[in-house]
Amino acid sequence: MAAASLEQRLAAVEARADITDLVARYAQGADRLNDPAIMGPLFAADATWSAEGFAALKGRAAIASGLAAIAAEKILWSIHFMVAPLITLSPDGVSGVCQWYLWELCTMQTDEGPKDQWLGGWYDSHVVLTDEGWRFKTVILDIRVQGAIAPALAFKKPAVA
Repeated sequence: MAAASLEQRLAAVEARADITDLVARYAQGADRLNDPAIMGPLFAADATWSAEGFAALKGRAAIASGLAAIAAEKILWSIHFMVAPLITLSPDGVSGVCQWYLWELCTMQTDEGPKDQWLGGWYDSHVVLTDEGWRFKTVILDIRVQGAIAPALAFKKPAVA
């Protein structure tokens, strides 16, 4: 196998930076109540998003509106810590896999009313390079742990655009 050219190596570095920014913008949108104006453009037109217990969504518009509905109905406040994105690019450099850990503090709507909780897990995603730049093709959130925050959070400042 021939060694990658300087241009190919630079393109891979730029792709990794762009994909890392995509993950960071996802966190930013999520912490702004899944703002559809932020979340929608992060996804390819035919993308999918799923998380057991929350939703399975298909298509950019459905993802943007579905995530906003989750924020309105279930996750009333949040702060996402996206940790250690691991990016593997395809040999042609136009798609890849991105996995990262999630640590989240949030206020969840429960049968007993809003409750402060923490959750942790990871995201598995596929990314593609489109005419608009790098976008998520699939995102699967796998929540592995969840629990009540005790005592409850004393201060929660909402994120602003």
